[in-house]
This record gives sequence, C-alpha cells and structure tokens, in this order.
Amino acid sequence: MSKQTYLTGITTSGTPHLGNYVGAIRPAIEASRDPANNNYYFLADYHALIKSQDPAMLGQSRMEIACAWLALGLDPEQVTFYRQSDIPEIPELTWLLTCMTAKGLMNRAHAYKAVVQENTDAGSSDPDKGINMGLFSYPILMAADILMFKATKVPVGKDQIQHLEMARDIAQRFNHHYGEHLVIPEVVVEERAAVLSGLDGRKMSKSYGNTIPLFETAKKLRKSIMKIKTNSQEPGEPKDPEGNTVFEIYQAFATPAQTDELRKQFAEGIGWGDAKQQLFELIDAELAEPRERYNALIAEPNEINKILTKGAEKARVHSRALMDDLRKAVGIA
Repeated sequence: MSKQTYLTGITTSGTPHLGNYVGAIRPAIEASRDPANNNYYFLADYHALIKSQDPAMLGQSRMEIACAWLALGLDPEQVTFYRQSDIPEIPELTWLLTCMTAKGLMNRAHAYKAVVQENTDAGSSDPDKGINMGLFSYPILMAADILMFKATKVPVGKDQIQHLEMARDIAQRFNHHYGEHLVIPEVVVEERAAVLSGLDGRKMSKSYGNTIPLFETAKKLRKSIMKIKTNSQEPGEPKDPEGNTVFEIYQAFATPAQTDELRKQFAEGIGWGDAKQQLFELIDAELAEPRERYNALIAEPNEINKILTKGAEKARVHSRALMDDLRKAVGIA
C-alpha cells in the first residue's frame, strides 16, 4: 500500500492558545508520528495577510506558532515543516488555478457570503463593502497549498469542508482541460476535534478576545483560569458539568478517571475556586516542560529560521518539479 500524504496549514494570525492546542496542534502532532505517511505542516502566512496588515504582528505570530509546534513535539526531521511564503511556486500555481476557476464557484464560498450577509443586514448599499480579493479568492490559494504537494488526505474541521470540495472541483477542472496532472485530495473530517469555550463561555477565539494563551507563565495561566466565567452557585451546591467551561476544559486535558472524579466533585458541590485550581494544576503539569522548550526556542530566532528554511528546501524539490510539469501543460514552459 502506497504512503498517504497528509497536509495541515496553520494560519499565523496571533498567539497560540489552549483552543488551538486541543483542537488542532495536539492531534496533528500525534498524527505526524506515524511513519506510514508523508506529512506536510506549513505556516500559512499568505493567508494571514487577508485579515492582518500589521507586519510586526505577523512576524511575531510566525515565530510564536513555529516555536509552539516544535516545543510541543513536532519533529522537523520526520515531517516537512515550512513557511508558505518560502515556496514561490504556490502563488504561481494559485494564478494557474485562478484562470481555471469560475467566479460563480467563489461567489458560493461561506466566508465571502457571510460578510456579504453582514453588509446586507447592516443596510449597506454595497454588499461587497470591506471585502478584498484575498478573502474572495481564499479558497483558490488553499487549493494551491494542497495540490502543490499532491496531498491525498487533508484533515479539516467541519467549517472547512466546503473549501476542500472547492479544491477538488478546481483540480478536476484543470485536469479535464490540461490532462491528469493534479492529485484529487480526500477530505478527512475531524469529527472529534475538541472545540473549547473561552473565558466568557463563547468559543475560544482571538476574535472574541477570550483566549488563554498556551505558553504564558504559570502565574499568568492561573490568573487567566480564575477569570473563567461561572454562575453564582455557592460551595456545597451541586453543579451541572454539562455546558460548564471549567469542566469542559478540564475534560480536554484529563484522563477518563480524572474526569469522572471531577464530575463526582461537581455533584458534591465543589466550590468554583477549588475547581479552577484543579484545572490550573492539570494544565500546568501538561504544559510545564513544553513551556520551557518554547521559551528556549523563542530566544533563538535564527535557529528557527534555519529549521524553516531547511523545510522549504525540502518542500521545493516537489514544488519545482510540479510547476515544471504544469508550465509545459499550459504552454508557458
């Protein structure tokens, strides 16, 4: 059986938080250890430009996210780990695909339609107000990321299924016109990917400002956890763990036995302060060593750049070969 090629992109749009770790980083790093697969992990810095035009923040985010993945166990010798912007063939492939993509397909993209709907609901006379071509064409760049390295499996959350289906459509249209040059990727839906609530009970997200940063100091981590919104129930009153943010986050880090024990304590009326203290101790125990590694890595940006540059060189062996093939196919060799 031939090896499968998995590809995962990480958008460099902020500081990594607990939700990123539980929902994406931890399961992806576990998957990267399977020698039966080829694994590509990349920092999606071109994608970040769609929403962020702050050069300093983008540079800082690239470094923080690269260090986070390495500190948490991603082995750059076992996978291909690179910056999207270090692969010049990606924007070139994006243009070839753009010339084969129907505008009507892009009109149906969820992200684009959501902003149009917001403008309409706000009474704007221009449904495209504030929309740049980066947002509109985002699925084509995503298709180029995937098709460039002949990914056969692309793990995504449910919100990204449509974009993967678009990548398949675009690849099939290209192949129909120019011949079988692009591998059609398969969508791998991460049904069990955990989605954590943030400090205010909504989904943990940078856009809500309710995140708990992954590698803040133990003191700051405890302070953040103590800010998690809870109800006014007193110690001694039985508490419902379902839909409770403290319990939900605890469960994402705990063993089944630990989870059962906390569930029992909720029924017995544990105080919120005690529950949050247990949550802090559990998370801090898991992140203490990675935090030390992260702090050491972030202090050596030149070493991180060397790792990413080496990863890009490894990736470009494949991207150059594919683009040579595609240039000949379209007639611009």
